[in-house]
Amino acid sequence: MRALRKKQIVAMLLAGGQGSRLGILTSNMAKPAVPFGGKYRIIDFPLSNCVNSDIDTVGVLTQYQPLELNAYIGNGQPWDLDRNSGGVFVLPPYVKGKSGQWYSGTANAIYQNQIFVDQFDPKYVLILSGDHIYKMDYNAMLNYHIQKKAGCTIAVFQVPLNEAHRFGIMNAEENDRIVSFDEKPREPKSDLASMGVYIFDWPLLKKYMEADAGDPNSENDFGQNIIPNMLRGRERMFAYAFHGYWKDVGTIGSLWAANMDLLEEPPLLDLYDPSWRIYSRNPVMPPHYVSAGAKVERSFVTEGCEVYGRVQHSVLFAGARVDEGAEVYDSVIMPGARIRAGAKVYKAIIDERASIGRSCVVGDVLREGITVDNSLTGDITLVGYDMAIPDFASLPRGMVATRETLGYLYKKGGDEV
Repeated sequence: MRALRKKQIVAMLLAGGQGSRLGILTSNMAKPAVPFGGKYRIIDFPLSNCVNSDIDTVGVLTQYQPLELNAYIGNGQPWDLDRNSGGVFVLPPYVKGKSGQWYSGTANAIYQNQIFVDQFDPKYVLILSGDHIYKMDYNAMLNYHIQKKAGCTIAVFQVPLNEAHRFGIMNAEENDRIVSFDEKPREPKSDLASMGVYIFDWPLLKKYMEADAGDPNSENDFGQNIIPNMLRGRERMFAYAFHGYWKDVGTIGSLWAANMDLLEEPPLLDLYDPSWRIYSRNPVMPPHYVSAGAKVERSFVTEGCEVYGRVQHSVLFAGARVDEGAEVYDSVIMPGARIRAGAKVYKAIIDERASIGRSCVVGDVLREGITVDNSLTGDITLVGYDMAIPDFASLPRGMVATRETLGYLYKKGGDEV
């Protein structure tokens, strides 16, 4: 294939995951397309990091429910990635010759797109995950990689040792050279968690991916296969310490917590820094409106919102509406959702276009005789996309409100539901 303009580095953003731990929020969209922070989506953060780091060629690898994500990315113009040379490219799985297959793992996704990377003839490739919220200078990491003469550099984030079992853990020498890697170890030896951000020498990575593709027992995964194989091959691998805000928002609890972090004083993640803008694609909407009788405290209220009731310590996305007499606390109200008069919403995520009926209570105390599956949500109540919750309904704390679960409540609770 004819090479395009040569690039020093190409970024490959893994955005095809199903995000099953986000439950109904990802039933119709890929995890990176999930709204965050009032006017953003999760994928805005790695894309903005690329632009701010002067990386202008990004492949976005999609697979699960890609339609909304593809439409959102478009030609890349909102992130200044509509370039004549480089830019952003959406890369779904495709048929090659007489065969084709889904991406079978993170490494296989890159392996299937070698031709895309090769056309830019880069020396380095940056691998990113599409489900993290953070601001990071990838160019500084690249300079570190070059300085260390590394074959692979892995960004690491220090976590509490008692939580290290939840992550892939890097064990490094005093010079930061990685000597071992443990995926979710029972007894961690280190507190350096992999962020899922890697820089590889491209020819070296191709060699290891080729060998991995020929192994029928491989899971074709960076953490499970490629990195351990490179360690066994005694390649030069280094840990790059990151000290800013970073959060994996792959669960209901972490997504809610990351939104709440924006409301701290000062915020744990600064979205107002002009030197490191977070870019996004947003519909053109009128300014938000807060009525004379409304009360809003420690909250994000995005353009197009209408607030007539009370909002406290919450994040409201574009076009959300809180009617007179309604109250919202510690919650995330996604685009176009409506909280009707007299409703009370406590510690909840209300998905796009959902409607909470008059005098409802969302996040209510669990009544006797009612059971709720809160394995994904904990004490956060989740109302699904385009759901209409009836007037005077009471949704127990931790409930996932779908048509099926509402039917169960009606059956158990009768008219009091």
